[in-house]
Amino acid sequence: MLPWKRALRPLAALLLTAAIATVPATTTAQAADASSSGWNDYSCKPSAAHPRPVVLVHGTLGNSVDNWLGLAPYLKVRGYCVFSLDYGQVEGVPFFHGLGPVEKSAAQLRDFVDKVLAATGAAETDLVGHSQGGMMPRWYLRFLGGAAKVNALVGIAPSNHGTDLNGFTRLLPYFPGAADLLSKNTPALADQVVGSDFLKKLNAGGDTVPGVRYTVIATKYDEVVTPWRSQYLSGPDVRNVLLQDLCPVDLSEHVAVGLLDRIAFHEVANALDPARATPTTCASAFD
Repeated sequence: MLPWKRALRPLAALLLTAAIATVPATTTAQAADASSSGWNDYSCKPSAAHPRPVVLVHGTLGNSVDNWLGLAPYLKVRGYCVFSLDYGQVEGVPFFHGLGPVEKSAAQLRDFVDKVLAATGAAETDLVGHSQGGMMPRWYLRFLGGAAKVNALVGIAPSNHGTDLNGFTRLLPYFPGAADLLSKNTPALADQVVGSDFLKKLNAGGDTVPGVRYTVIATKYDEVVTPWRSQYLSGPDVRNVLLQDLCPVDLSEHVAVGLLDRIAFHEVANALDPARATPTTCASAFD
């Protein structure tokens, strides 16, 4: 592929995302209730083996069902109480969530966690998030009291320090009005650009807060949160994992690692229950 064509791919993706937020909705259909798929069951009581409910936090343009059709059943069959929320909704845009301001999304997560804890009777929860969903909870932990209610945060390809979209975001000043379009119509995208005011505040003073265990699961083939090493966290109680160190032939990119990569899922399970962790290898794809 010619270099200029490679450069246009992230531009096309960015413009398509912005367009989604500006086009009126053409359907009122909603995603099916996740309880019909075995999770978001508010009668579920955590077991002695898995005493904390797991809250799944979808990524940008995701939702509480589609993002978790692989991981939620994987965790349910292993005995976890599993819940997922929709957040960051933009008026007139169905299905594609995680577009609103990240600070407001973190407040939605706070309220959802309170709901889950009240229903299950648990004192704490564990959070597992994909992409924005792995980064956004850190605002909840740092600024909204989440550290007292969360034992662990597992981020799958999280945008912890933002993304440069393979360098494309550095070109935004050369497209008049592009940055304003992002901020107005898809605030979460603007918040996740490297160097945004949001990210500066989130990461000021360190990446972590005391009392929470952090795991980051990354793939070197990530084409959305780039460079992929920017996903890693620094600080106490942090474990950064590169999937290709566990299975060199794992070719999952940004979307696949959250949707269907059972090697990543196995590492999520290890992070949720480190006392019973087993080695993650290429064979974990068949667990």
